[in-house]
Amino acid sequence: MGAPQKLSGIPVGSFALRSSLFLIFWLMISGWAPSDLPIGLAAVAAATWNSLFLLPPGRSRLRIGRLARLATTFAWQSIVSGIDVARRAFERELRLHQGIVPYRVQLSSSVARNTFYALSSLLPGTLPTGTDEEGSLLVHCLDIDRPVAADLAREEDLFRQVLGDE
Repeated sequence: MGAPQKLSGIPVGSFALRSSLFLIFWLMISGWAPSDLPIGLAAVAAATWNSLFLLPPGRSRLRIGRLARLATTFAWQSIVSGIDVARRAFERELRLHQGIVPYRVQLSSSVARNTFYALSSLLPGTLPTGTDEEGSLLVHCLDIDRPVAADLAREEDLFRQVLGDE
């Protein structure tokens, strides 16, 4: 087996995978109209180029089994949290004990940290609002009596396992 094929210094496999994923995403959000395909291909080309420039291909340690576990856990937490938020919204007396909970993220890579911030922003009832002077993530919560920091620690641990950063 020879050396991996490269396209201007970029592995062909990385280029093909990323452009395919961007094309699938484009088709999901725009539909399958043939008249939209030229702008879609231009958008895919721009997204692929930016992706390869901003996040060059490297040795990925992504673990698919752990990713499935993270997705399942995240989906379950989203359902439970969504039901809690809906229940609170329909109560006669709105019981909120809102506030900011600091959480010290252990991820060392800025890309991994930012991805974790984005992931944690999707959970109902919590919203990352920034970081403090020490670098702790500040999370606005509808109920600070809930174990928000412990939940974030569990999510971060699963996320670290997905990345192979254990």
